[in-house]
Order: sequence, then structure tokens, then C-alpha cells
Amino acid sequence: MSLDTRYPLNLPANAPPLRVLIVEDDPMMQLGLEQSLMAHPQLEIVGQAEDGYLGVQAALQLKPDLVVMDIGLPRLDGIAATQQIKAALPATHVVMLTSHQTETEIIAALSSGADAYCIKGASVERLLSAIAAAVDGAAYLDPQIARRVIDNLKPPSPTTNTANLSGRELEVLKLMVDGLSNPEIAEKLYLSPNTIKTHVRGIMNKLAVDDRVQAAVVALRSGLV
Repeated sequence: MSLDTRYPLNLPANAPPLRVLIVEDDPMMQLGLEQSLMAHPQLEIVGQAEDGYLGVQAALQLKPDLVVMDIGLPRLDGIAATQQIKAALPATHVVMLTSHQTETEIIAALSSGADAYCIKGASVERLLSAIAAAVDGAAYLDPQIARRVIDNLKPPSPTTNTANLSGRELEVLKLMVDGLSNPEIAEKLYLSPNTIKTHVRGIMNKLAVDDRVQAAVVALRSGLV
């Protein structure tokens, strides 16, 4: 699979590459992730581990900026490993990568502290969207599975101020639901990333939510998009 190495991660031009740890027990998937991600100039693979226990050890030793974590790992599963990594290294971002799509597991993964949840087999560009969102301080839920979890999450508060979203905010919200990161939304709407950040903050304030995943859930349940 080819990778557009110009794909933006919204890092400063002079910033060093993100240091990435891959925790994956499937050798072929591990190799594919390594080859795909190392082709990106803003990413540097600093280590790999084949189970959750070794993944935690590697993270504590290497202190990566980002961990790409499988859920179905031997010895220690990805959810428990993520909890341990986040407890010790709260600034480290975790992108959960798995073939499992059950609502319970997805919610458990996000509750563990994972910043993003991406399905195996999705395009590399989709994974980079998840990485970009995580680095940008946002939660990311793969759009393929977002609707699966809606019924298991709390309905929007009756005081949610959905009617006061501007036309531009609705445009931004739809693209958030589609799984686009701030830089991608900025490119589609011909606006600056800072302007998109302002719109995202306004949307979350009006919807009375704390992150992008909750905003997407409210939008879908309220019929806003």
C-alpha cells in the first residue's frame, strides 16, 4: 500500500519526528506497520514488542511519543497495557489498532486511556488520521465503527444547545463525525488549522461534551448530521 509522505500531522515545521513504539503480536502486521509508518518523514519507529507485558517495558524504557497498540495481545492485553502506560507516561499517546469491533471492547479501549481506536485493514491514511487526531489532543473513533457504540453511550443532555450551532460549525461537525482530523478539515474547508480548533472548541461547548467522540455521538443521536 502506497503512503503519501506529505500527509500532515500538524507538527511544527522544525519539530523532531514523533517517536513511535509498535506493540503487535502478528509478525506480518508488525512488519506492515513498520514499513508504512517509517516511510512518513514525521514518524520514527523506535521499538517494537510482541506482547503487552513487553510493550509496557519498552514504553517505560523508550518513553515514546506514540504507541500503536493491538488489543488482542498475549500475556497482557492491549487494554491493560494501555492503562499501565498511561498511568506511568500520561503524555504518551496511544492509538489502539484491532480487528475486534464489539461495543464493549471499543468502550473499554477508550476508557483505558487510548486516544484513538482504528480498525485493522483500514488504509494507512486512516491510521494517520487517528495519529494526527491523537497528537492534536483529540479522541478518534474509526468511522467504520462509530455508529456501533452510539446506543451504549448516554443520550445527549436535554439542555444540549444543538440548535445554536452555526452553519460553519455544522460543516465542521459533519467532518468530525466522518473521522477527519483538524488539519484535514482545514484543508477541505480552506481554513487555517487554528480556525478549525476554534470551531471545534465552540462545538464542544455548545454540545456540552468533553471530546470529539462525544460530540460525534451527540450529533448522530440528535440527527444533526
